[in-house]
Amino acid sequence: MPLNLKDLDEQTREFMIEEIEHDINNGTLYISPRLTEGGVNEYPTLLRTAIENGNDDSLATNLRSHGLLKETEQRNTRGGITIAKVPITAADTLAEGEFNRFYIRGLCRRAIKNGIQELIIYRAKEVSNPRPESEARLGKSIDSETLLQDLRKNPGVEPALGLPSGPNSGLSVRLP
Repeated sequence: MPLNLKDLDEQTREFMIEEIEHDINNGTLYISPRLTEGGVNEYPTLLRTAIENGNDDSLATNLRSHGLLKETEQRNTRGGITIAKVPITAADTLAEGEFNRFYIRGLCRRAIKNGIQELIIYRAKEVSNPRPESEARLGKSIDSETLLQDLRKNPGVEPALGLPSGPNSGLSVRLP
């Protein structure tokens, strides 16, 4: 089930595309180490296509159906390095996280353009065991400009402001 992104419309999608282009032009587009070589090449196009007329689910479906994720990965253990299977949910986690990041960035740009200083944190995905720290943030305001800069500076990792707050948190933002 796709994220319930309340302000995902044509205007927000246009800003999302500009944000992808920003990252591509600056060499900062997050490329997951779980992508195959073909996945690394196709990912930017698939992400852009999902943003233009799809959602996180359509991106995950394309990653899976085109076989763009590795089957195994190296993991550090106490005894060294081991080879482990990539989780079956890897496509969903990557697609949801990155689509939401670009949605948030696009919405920040939209808010700034329209003189809206703050966005409201809400749950865009129902989760069975919500983290207490995520629950505490629901309904709180966050500065649009500060959030945009934080996400631009921290591609692919948990941003300093903690939004989105890690894989599968389900948190996003909406206009007030």
